[in-house]
Amino acid sequence: MREEYEYTVNNMEENSEENGMNNNNNDMYSYYNGFSADGGSPKKPKKHIGAKIAASLMAMTLVSAGSIGIYRNVAGVKTNNTTASSVENAEASAVENAAEKVSKKAKAENVSIIKPEDSEGGLLTTEEIVEKVLPSVVGIESTFTMTTQNNGFNFGDFGSFGGFGGFDFGQSQQPQTSQATATGTGVAITEDGYIVTNAHVIYDTEYGAGLADSISVLLNDEKSYDAEVIGYDTDCDLAVLKIKATGLTAAEFGDSDDLKLGESVIAIGNPLGFELMDTVTSGIVSGINREITINDKAMTLLQTDAAINSGNSGGPLINKYGQVIGINSSKMSASYSETSIEGIGFAIPSNEVAQIVDDIMEYGYVTGKPQLGISCQDVTETISKMYNLPVGVYVTTVTDGSAADKAGLQSGDVITAVDGEEVKTSAELNAKKNLHKAGETLELTYMRSGKEEKVTVTLDQAENKD
Repeated sequence: MREEYEYTVNNMEENSEENGMNNNNNDMYSYYNGFSADGGSPKKPKKHIGAKIAASLMAMTLVSAGSIGIYRNVAGVKTNNTTASSVENAEASAVENAAEKVSKKAKAENVSIIKPEDSEGGLLTTEEIVEKVLPSVVGIESTFTMTTQNNGFNFGDFGSFGGFGGFDFGQSQQPQTSQATATGTGVAITEDGYIVTNAHVIYDTEYGAGLADSISVLLNDEKSYDAEVIGYDTDCDLAVLKIKATGLTAAEFGDSDDLKLGESVIAIGNPLGFELMDTVTSGIVSGINREITINDKAMTLLQTDAAINSGNSGGPLINKYGQVIGINSSKMSASYSETSIEGIGFAIPSNEVAQIVDDIMEYGYVTGKPQLGISCQDVTETISKMYNLPVGVYVTTVTDGSAADKAGLQSGDVITAVDGEEVKTSAELNAKKNLHKAGETLELTYMRSGKEEKVTVTLDQAENKD
């Protein structure tokens, strides 16, 4: 298998302020995908996998890396999801829905945080840790439909200030559709088939493919199952899947708040796909509460020097009691200068994982997340000079009925400050917004037609999964 490509892609989709349009290179980190370029099927040591793919787990890299991975064309495999049976009347339906919520809540509470002193077996050797946790670790393969179009360079419409309708250089070609798959790792959290992994393993934001067409889960006993998506959140980078299997070994989760710098940890995962499935690496806790921004999304993560590579995403970071204390998410791996980078990986803390999983299993999304209801694009210094705009966050669209709409924001406004503090990028806007909860207020300062305005916005609750 060839070496992995590294890339960064500026997100130019107009979907929400959480995935704000950003065409500058000021962010420190971004995900990358690695793909095999030989066009054949990857070798796998396990059986019954079906038509799946080469390694592709997103890991964090510096923005200066610029090459784009090559996707492999493969046959798509559709996931068969079973829907709930209909009931005879509304009362029966209500009872069934209530019972389902209680059932899912009970399952979610199985992802409980266990103190080290309450862990079975106490302190364990490395061999004992692997023996305890390995049965809970699974492989995940996701198949995506990719649509590519060789467009010329297109600059956005900043007509509200500069009077320009946008520029389009080059000729557009017919879009081409192909299929690509990504591999990652997951952790069983209940005996009856619920699994946690990273959202980026099953949902592509870099190329706009969105949710995978089909997802399969490979268990440690070599059995493969189609997976249903219970819910996911790309901001938190977590997803919950369900397979029709019983008797799984549910992982034990430890208290990430009790971690200390220098504490020993182990990672288990599938680096570079399934050729090296169930790879075990070891290291220490290198940092706690690291504030990292990946693709404009601020995250608070654990740092470790345990080797984490493409394919490890969604796998467990484990303490010396055999408890999962983090879900491996990303790594810094680009050589943005003559100095190479090694041994800097990141994991989502288990305490946060437990809370997010609880929400996803009960509601299908993460509750309490604040939302403005805008799509936006950064106004860099260069754009500012070209179009006579203030540096800030340009509002491209405002969702009808959203918090921003109710506050009177309009397309063409440029947000320059939040709660009196300057913001220059959508990432900074999101970071300020995320200091608040849904229902709370914040003050936005913005420019409209050359005049500075201020407005108080009451934040909505984001009920989507993205």
